[in-house]
Amino acid sequence: MVAPRVYAAMAQNVVGHLDPFFFEVADQIRSLLGYAYSTKNQFCLAISGTGSAGMEAAVANFAEPGRKFALLSNGFFADRIGEMARRQGAEVVKLSKEWGQPYDPQEVRDFIRREQPHMVGFVQAETSTGMFNQAKPICEAAHEAGALTIADCVTSLAGMPVLVDENGIDIAYSCTQKGLGCPPGLSPMTVSPRALERLKARTAPMQAWYLDLQLIDSFYTGHKYHHTASATLFYALREGLAMVADEGLENRWARHKRNHEAFVAGLEAMGLEMHVKNPADRLWTLNTPRVPASVDDAKVRAYLLEQYGMEIAGGFGPLAGKVFRIGTMGYGSTPENVVLILEALEAALKQQGFSPAGDARSAAEKSLAAAVQY
Repeated sequence: MVAPRVYAAMAQNVVGHLDPFFFEVADQIRSLLGYAYSTKNQFCLAISGTGSAGMEAAVANFAEPGRKFALLSNGFFADRIGEMARRQGAEVVKLSKEWGQPYDPQEVRDFIRREQPHMVGFVQAETSTGMFNQAKPICEAAHEAGALTIADCVTSLAGMPVLVDENGIDIAYSCTQKGLGCPPGLSPMTVSPRALERLKARTAPMQAWYLDLQLIDSFYTGHKYHHTASATLFYALREGLAMVADEGLENRWARHKRNHEAFVAGLEAMGLEMHVKNPADRLWTLNTPRVPASVDDAKVRAYLLEQYGMEIAGGFGPLAGKVFRIGTMGYGSTPENVVLILEALEAALKQQGFSPAGDARSAAEKSLAAAVQY
């Protein structure tokens, strides 16, 4: 959901991409991104493109032909990173887990030590499974091997602790339409000084001109024309990031955690199981309950859209038809929305012949009350 403050910001007059006011907005975004990512990195910017553009920029700038790229894969979007690295000519080696299964830190360390890669790519918040992968052990093992890390933070930024500096993430990217409560169209990125040194020392030519981070940075900092950026989307991102700063990161994380836990309590009261078993491994921003036996997930989703104007996503790949993917993120992460979706989902499941085991609303409200008291 897009926040009303963001809609209002987008109503400002459009200025040109070389206008002084545009660069003022871009500078404010740079500073606010440092706060949102919990980093002191000076290199923070927004790529003109969706989160997938941020992914490709991260890979294209740092994956080199013939160099080894280690991929940690336990979901769809990790595999997309690997495909992008392969297309850059990198030698992709993969440590795979079943979709939604966590990595054992020692398993990761052994894999990276054995492969001695140039780069390590992973997804911190796997949108396809609802899985939160712990970044710190991955980054520590990568740095021990002299490798840089790329982290996909598309579904964690502004909803869960990304902690770029504390975790040791070298290159991180996200999107605008999830935790930040903005429309899609930009990909916020941050790059560590260590990674910038590696980028500047790169010997193989960069294959992607549009996504060349050094050229894009010269546009924002040196005001050298690179591409025609959308002032409207930059207004939106600045406002979304300002809302993060106004609320405070820790308060924002606590809000997402509280609403996620209440939602899960309601789901489990109904008799649904979560795909990610360990609560510590679950995203607070995206929930993946298992589709009950004999229930058609497509019909449930169609019912919600037709009867409530409410859209939830289904699983894909090996999870097609097996999970629902339901967001509780950004501006939409509220107690009222938790109760609303639980009641709507309950009605949709009943229409499919599913009998809830208990009262979802009461369980959610009890969880919310306990969280507030604590």
